[in-house]
Amino acid sequence: MPADDAREAQMYEITETRTPQKRTWLRVFLTGLGLWLLTVVVTFATGNPNLVPTLVLLGSFLVPVTFVLWAYGRRHSSEVTSELLFSTFVTGGVLGVLSASLLETYLLHPSPFLFGGVGLIEEAAKLAALAFLCRGLQHKYAIDGVILGASVGFGFAAFESAGYAFTALFTENGLSVVTLVQTELLRGVLAPVGHGLWTAILGGVLFSASGRRHYAFTGRLVLTYLGVALLHALWDAMHSIALVVTLVLTGTPYEVELLGRGYEPSFTSSQAHVFTVLSWGGLVLVSLIGVLWLVRVRRRADREDRGLYWRF
Repeated sequence: MPADDAREAQMYEITETRTPQKRTWLRVFLTGLGLWLLTVVVTFATGNPNLVPTLVLLGSFLVPVTFVLWAYGRRHSSEVTSELLFSTFVTGGVLGVLSASLLETYLLHPSPFLFGGVGLIEEAAKLAALAFLCRGLQHKYAIDGVILGASVGFGFAAFESAGYAFTALFTENGLSVVTLVQTELLRGVLAPVGHGLWTAILGGVLFSASGRRHYAFTGRLVLTYLGVALLHALWDAMHSIALVVTLVLTGTPYEVELLGRGYEPSFTSSQAHVFTVLSWGGLVLVSLIGVLWLVRVRRRADREDRGLYWRF
């Protein structure tokens, strides 16, 4: 088959596979949201603890699965199959969570650099899982790296959120479904600008630097990894950062001294407002930086993939 015909056939194949997927993500989201809301209502109405696993799984996986399906419809190569997407989401997510848990348990200890260590470890774990699961791809298009990186990151986020939701169920006053639901709502809203976003950036840069069969670990990839780990650390530390800044700006010397001893002073109403603005404002800023960074990686990926496609 002539080269031009082969390219045209491949593009036709990609277009054919994308078309049915246009609204799949929306149908999945609306169906899953309806089922989750129904489960919440029935759980509150019956008090049946057997429904808790259903509530945890639906709430934790709904947003990550929806975003992965949305990204899947924008893949560049037919090598990115539904099987590979499932593998990166589930296997990559589990491998990332397990390896990060092991490394954090044995390497990290309470210190001012704790959140930095968490960011470095978790982003390295997700990057390693992505590289391992996608090592067999013949053509490593940068845009596919963004999609597969997001899949690993959202898989990590889904399993991590399930753990947080389950833990939130147990309170000092017994089991609390309200706390569980609140945790799932908060993590669901924040999921798109967390793990999936950070690993999408890493995946795009990893594939961009790589050849047909082997990965290339370049200086750009190292800097991207460090930058993404920094965003991760700032996200995790934002509560503490906002607390310190609030007390420095509005606190008394006694309150600052209490904080230095490891105690969290009680806030006045005005201090609580300042803290809320700083903490949420910080998260918005970190998210905005990540989104703009991903847009830049995506645009560069489009340019590079067009050049790579026509070389083959």
